[in-house]
Amino acid sequence: MSRAPIATEQKVAEKLTILNDRCIGILTRIYNIKKACGDAKSKPAFLSDKSLESCIKHIVRKFPNIDSKSLQALSSVRTDIMKSLSLYYYTFVDLLDLKDHISELLTLMGVLGMHESLDIGISYDLTKGYLDLVINYVTLMVLLSRVEDRKAVLGLFNAAHEMVNNQGDPSFPRLGQMIMDYEVPLKKLSEEFVPHTKLLSAALSSLHQLYPRRNLKADQWRAAQMLSLVNNPSQLLNPAQTDTMPCEYLSLDTLERWISLGYLLIPHTLQNPQVLDIWTQTLQTGWVITLFRDEVLHIHSFIQSFLETRKELSKRVSDVKESYNTAVSTAPLMHRERRKYLRTALKELSLILTDQPGLLGPKALFVFMGLSFARDEVLWLLRHHENPPLQKVKSGKSAEDLVDRQLPELLFHMEELRALVKKYSQVLQRYYIQYLNGYDAIALNQLMQSLQNLPEDESIILSSMCSEIGQLSVKQVDEGGSQSINLSSVTNENGQLTVKQVDEGSSFDFRGIRLDWFRIQAYSTQNRTGLQLRDNREMAALINQIVFHTKMVDYLDEMLNETSDLSIFCFFSKQFEDNFHMCLEFPAQNRYIIAFPLICSHMQACTHEVCPEERYHIRERSLSVVNMFLEEMAKEAKNIITTICDEQCILSDKLLPKHTVPLILSHKKKEKKKKKEEAAEGRPGHESYRKTREELTTMDKLHMALTELCFAINYCSQVQVWEYTFAPREYLYQHLEQRFARALVGMVMYNETTSEIAKPSELLTSVRTYMSVLQTVENYVHIDITRVFNNVLLQQTQLQDSHGEKTITALYNTWYADILLRRVSAGHIVFSKNQRAFVSLTSEGAQPFAAEEFSDVNELRALAELIGPYGMKALNENLMWHIANQVQELRRLVVINKEVLLSMRTNFDKPEQMKDLFKKLQPEVDSVLSRMQIIGVILCFRQLAQEALTDALEQRIPFLMSSIADFRHHVPNGDTMIENIKLQLVNEMSSAAGHRCEVDPALVHVLRAHKSVDSKGIVADKEVHDDEFIVTCLLMVFVAVSIPKLARMDSTCYKTAYQSHANNSHCLALGINTLFAALFTYCGRAQDIEERLKEFLALASSSLLRLGKENDKEVIKHRDATYILLHEIVGESPFLTMDLLEACFPYALIRNAYHAVHKADQHG
Repeated sequence: MSRAPIATEQKVAEKLTILNDRCIGILTRIYNIKKACGDAKSKPAFLSDKSLESCIKHIVRKFPNIDSKSLQALSSVRTDIMKSLSLYYYTFVDLLDLKDHISELLTLMGVLGMHESLDIGISYDLTKGYLDLVINYVTLMVLLSRVEDRKAVLGLFNAAHEMVNNQGDPSFPRLGQMIMDYEVPLKKLSEEFVPHTKLLSAALSSLHQLYPRRNLKADQWRAAQMLSLVNNPSQLLNPAQTDTMPCEYLSLDTLERWISLGYLLIPHTLQNPQVLDIWTQTLQTGWVITLFRDEVLHIHSFIQSFLETRKELSKRVSDVKESYNTAVSTAPLMHRERRKYLRTALKELSLILTDQPGLLGPKALFVFMGLSFARDEVLWLLRHHENPPLQKVKSGKSAEDLVDRQLPELLFHMEELRALVKKYSQVLQRYYIQYLNGYDAIALNQLMQSLQNLPEDESIILSSMCSEIGQLSVKQVDEGGSQSINLSSVTNENGQLTVKQVDEGSSFDFRGIRLDWFRIQAYSTQNRTGLQLRDNREMAALINQIVFHTKMVDYLDEMLNETSDLSIFCFFSKQFEDNFHMCLEFPAQNRYIIAFPLICSHMQACTHEVCPEERYHIRERSLSVVNMFLEEMAKEAKNIITTICDEQCILSDKLLPKHTVPLILSHKKKEKKKKKEEAAEGRPGHESYRKTREELTTMDKLHMALTELCFAINYCSQVQVWEYTFAPREYLYQHLEQRFARALVGMVMYNETTSEIAKPSELLTSVRTYMSVLQTVENYVHIDITRVFNNVLLQQTQLQDSHGEKTITALYNTWYADILLRRVSAGHIVFSKNQRAFVSLTSEGAQPFAAEEFSDVNELRALAELIGPYGMKALNENLMWHIANQVQELRRLVVINKEVLLSMRTNFDKPEQMKDLFKKLQPEVDSVLSRMQIIGVILCFRQLAQEALTDALEQRIPFLMSSIADFRHHVPNGDTMIENIKLQLVNEMSSAAGHRCEVDPALVHVLRAHKSVDSKGIVADKEVHDDEFIVTCLLMVFVAVSIPKLARMDSTCYKTAYQSHANNSHCLALGINTLFAALFTYCGRAQDIEERLKEFLALASSSLLRLGKENDKEVIKHRDATYILLHEIVGESPFLTMDLLEACFPYALIRNAYHAVHKADQHG
C-alpha cells in the first residue's frame, strides 16, 4: 500500500514555476506553427503540393487511423517530409508530454488538499501559479484546435516515419487521440476538470473580493483619487502598502481571463448566484479576451456554443447574450474614460517623481499599479480595435471609442515612469534595503517568536529569511553594481555583512527568499499539520510585503516587464504603425511620439528560449520598425523646418534692394488714402502685426509643431533595441544635412535651357536666412547645427557632394566659365577697369541678363563667401583649363609660322622687311589677337574673383591673412634651388588666398599638366626642351607684331567711361604679362622673364611707332586707343617700368592718345 504524498517532498512550487514557463514556450511554438500553416507563403511545401493532394485528403479523412499502404505517392519524398515536418511533429509531442505533467501536478495538488491554501490574498504565488497553469493549459488546447492542417502534418510525418522505419512513431496513437479529443476543446476540458472542481473553485472564489475592487470605473477612480500622491499631503512620505500588495498590480486582464475561462471548466458552479455575478461582470468588460499574443477568443460566442450543448446550463445563454450587449454598448466608453483618467494620473506621477525622485521609495507601489492599469487599457484597446464585435448592437458606439488619438500620451507617460524607475534604481535599493533591515526583519522575528508548534521546515525557512534580510546594509548599494552574489556566503565570523566583503560590481539576489515563501505556501495544506497561513494572515501579509520589498532591490527589470511590457505591439504591427502615423499627423500629440520607438525595445521580452527560431524574425521586425519610426519623425521635423525656411526666405527676399523701388515710387506719387493703406499692408514686416494673440498664423502653428516634435526627438539621446543603439538626433542630423544640401543647390535656380541663375548676393541672403532658421533648431533639440553647416557647406565648395550630385561650386563654375565669359567674348560686354566689373555696352549685351549684375564686387564677394577658397580654386582651375586650350592653339599657329617669326625676331629694326614678313602672317593675326583677348578676359575675371576672395578672407580670417602677407614679404627671391622651392610654396599659398603673384602658380601648373600628356594620351617626357622656350619667344613676337592690327578694327575704340576698349583689347595687358611669365617659368627660364618682356616691349613699340608713318586712315582709325594699350601693358607688368617704356616709346604719344580718346568720347 503506497503512502500518501507529503507536501514538503513534492516540490509543488518548483513544478508550478517550471511548468508555467514550459507552457509559455510550447504556446510560442504552437502559435508559430498556426501562423505558418495559415500563410500560403510560409506553410510547408508538401501541404500545398498538388501531387500529394489526394494523399492529404485521405489522411485527414481517416485520421488518426491511417493506412500507410494506401499512401505510396509519399514514398519518393518520405525523407524530405520527415525533415520538413519534424519540428512541427515533435512540438505536438512536447505538448502531449506537457499535458501529462500538468495533469499529474493538478491531481497531486488535489490529493494534497491544497484547496485550503489557494487564496490570492494570502498565498499569492501559489494561487497565481495554479490559475496561470490552468489557463495556460486551456489556452494551449484551444490554440491547438485552431491550427490548420494539424491532422495533415501529423499524418504525413507518421506515414513517412513508417515508410522509413517500417513502423509508425510511438507517440502517434496518443497524439492522434489528443487531436480528436480536443476538436471541441471546452467539452473535453470541462470533463477533465471534474476531479479538480474543488481546487479550481477554491482558487477562483478567492478572486471574488479582489476583482470587484479592481474593476472600477473612471469615476470611482477619480472619487478615490487613485494613484494621486498629493491627495493626502500629510501621508506623502509614508510607504504605500496594503495587506495584499502583489494583488494591487496584478493585471486586470489576467484576472478576467482566470474568471471567464476558469468557471467554464467547472460550469455547474455557475448555478451559484455569487459566482454567476462575478462571471458576468468579466463578460461585460469586452467581447474578446486574449489567448496568446494577437490570438483572441470571442468569448461570448465561444461560451454560448458550449452552453447550448449543456441542457442544465441553457438558462445561462440569455445571461451571456445580455452580457454581450452590455459589453458592446458600454465597455468602449468605460475603457475610454479609464484611459483619460490614467493619462492625467500617470502624468502627475511622472512630474512629481521627476522633481522628487526620493519619493520613488515609499510610493513605488503606486508606480507599478499605474503601469499595470495603463498596460491593461492599452491591451484592451489593441485587441478590441483589431477584432470588432461579431454582431452589432443598436445603442453601441464602439467604433468611435476604439480609435484613441490620445493613446501616444498614455504610452509616453508609461515610458517616462519606466525610465524613472531604471534611472533611480539605486534610490529604490537604498530605501528598501533600509526597510528590509530596519523594519521587516524585526517584524518577522517578532511574529516568529509568537508562533507556537512551528514545523521544522517552516522554522528553518523563516529563520533563514529573517537572518538574510537582517544582514543588509546601505553601503552594499553604494558599492554594489552588476555582479550577482549570494548574501549567505559573505558573512564574517559574527554573521554580519561588511563593506569589504561585498565585491565591487556586485548586486543582490533574493530569489531564494521568494522561492522559500512559495514553498511555505505549498506546504500549508489541509493534509498536513503545522503552519496554516489562513490562520496566520498577519504573517502572510508581512511576508508578501517583504517579497515586494526584495523585488524593489533585485527584481526591478522583471517587475517592469511584468507590469508594463508592451511587446504585444510586435504582433499588432499594423495598428502600431497606424497609431504612429496618426500621432505624427496630430500636432497636439507630437511630443509623445517618441514612445513608439521606445516600445520597440520591449519586443525582445516576448521571445522564449523554447522557440529560438522566432528570435531572428522578431529582432528584424523590431529593428526595421524603430528605424522607420525615427526616419519618419526626423523627416517630419525636416519638412516643418523646410517650410519655415522657405517662408523666411520669401520674407527675406522682400527686404532686398530691388524691391524698394516700387515703395519709393508709391511715396512720391500722391494717391488716395485707401490705396496708401493697401500699399502699406504689403510692406515687409506687416506679417508681424497682431490684433490678438489668439489668432495663430501658419508660422505660429509650424513653430508649435516643430517644438512638440523636437521635444520627442530630444527626449532621449539613444534608444536601445536588441544589441543596437539608435540615436534619434542623428536621424535629424542626416535629414537636415540632406535637405540643406538640396535647398542650397535648389536656391541657385540654375536653368540650363535659358542659362538663368540666381545672383550670388541674393543666394547668399537666402542661405543666411536658411541658416538662421536652422540655428533656431538648437533651441528645441540638443544638436550642434554647426556640424550640419560644416558638413554641407564644405561639400558645396567641391564640384560634387558626397552623393555625387552637383554643388553650388559646380553650377557657378559652369555658368561663369561657359556662359558669362563666352558672352563677353561674343561682344557687347566689356571689362570695366574703373567699375571693376563686366559691363553691358548695349541693350543686346544685357539680354538675357546684365553682366554687371553678376560680376561686380558685391556679387563676386558673395560668391567667394558661398563657395570659399576651395570653390574659388575649382573655378580658377576651370578658367586655367580654358586658357591652356587657347595656348595650345597659339602654339600650333607659332609652329606653322615659325620661320617667318624667327626672321621677324632678328629683323625687327628693319621696317621694310618687317612689313613684308607681316603680310605673310596676315591670315593668322586675327586668330592670335582673338585668342589672346579671350585669355585676357579670363584672367581679368579671375583677377576680380581673386580680389573678392581676398576681401572675404580678410573679414573672416584677418590674422591668418596677415600671416600670409608676412610670408610673401619675407620670402627669398629664389636665387638657389631651396629658395626657389620656398618661393613656389609661398606663391601657391598666396594665390589660394587670392593674392596676386608675379608668376601665376595655377597657370604654370595647368600648362605643365597639359603638356605632360601628348595628343595620343601617352605620358611624354616631362623635361622641357629648348624648343618650348623658342616657341614661347616666337609667340611673344607674334603677339607683339600683331598689336598694331588692333588700330584698324572698329571695335578697338576706347570707352573712357569704363576705361576699356570696346573689344576688350585692354585685357591683353593682363593676359600678356600673366601668360608669358607663366610660359617662361614653365620652360625653366623664370630668370629670363624680365629680359624677354623687355624684348616684347621693344618689338611692340617699334611696330606701333610704324603706325605714325601710315597715311591710310583705315589703318590708323584707332591708333590712339592702341597706344594706350601699350601703356596699360607696362602698367600691369611687375617686370617692366615706365622708364623702359619711355626709352622705347615716347610718352608724349601716350599722353596725346589719352587726350584724343577723351576728347573723341566727349564729342562722340
